[in-house]
Amino acid sequence: MDEMKEEVLLAEVQDAFGVIRVVEVGDYRFLEFGDAIEQSCVFTADPSWLEYDYTRAMLLGALSHAAPESALFLGLGAGNLTQACLKFLPLDDVETIELRPEVPRLAMQYLGLDDDPRLTIRIGDALELLETAETADLIFVDLYTDHGPGVGHLAWRFLEDCQKRLNPGGWLIINQWAGNDGKPLGAPLLRGLYHRHYWECPVKEGNVILLVPADLDQQLDLPGLQRRAEALATRLGYSLQPLLEVLRPAS
Repeated sequence: MDEMKEEVLLAEVQDAFGVIRVVEVGDYRFLEFGDAIEQSCVFTADPSWLEYDYTRAMLLGALSHAAPESALFLGLGAGNLTQACLKFLPLDDVETIELRPEVPRLAMQYLGLDDDPRLTIRIGDALELLETAETADLIFVDLYTDHGPGVGHLAWRFLEDCQKRLNPGGWLIINQWAGNDGKPLGAPLLRGLYHRHYWECPVKEGNVILLVPADLDQQLDLPGLQRRAEALATRLGYSLQPLLEVLRPAS
């Protein structure tokens, strides 16, 4: 992206949690929380395009499931991961829980989020609403504020309940911050909670995406994942191969 392009403020709203802005720089639009803390980036010409490696790694995690029909997103952001999953996966039922009511409104008005009949958006705290959500083949946890990860990213009971809401054969995909050692935030908690039975995909933005299966008998089908990623590359317009190469068992 050209650093010299002018930044245009498209929208700014204040809610109970602070300021939300949508800004445009050239062909991209950004959702920002608080003091210019970038949450999401959308390529205006194609809102399902995933610009960042962490969102591509979350899509790769979704391909761990051979044929997912349902997905639950905890945290919406600009909605481009949701858009990508609706476009590229065989989903027929998608539920999103978003804390801030202005976020989906701005995503639809400025960031290209489609009013897709398969998509239901509920407003509220994911930690409270999780128990009323449908079970799903894929669950995505991406609860970030302008101060960093939401409390759910280190909440044992919540993370345990996320796994319990998976259908048999399902996958939980968590966007976790990484420490300076490259390990995910809360690594000892995660190792204990999930019995070291998950996979990690470190990305250049400084995050680690966790792929957690529904139960201990469930393994990651790497050849199947590779096939599905390769089959999708042409439609995506980019390759997920670099992320596949850094995928590792829980460290």
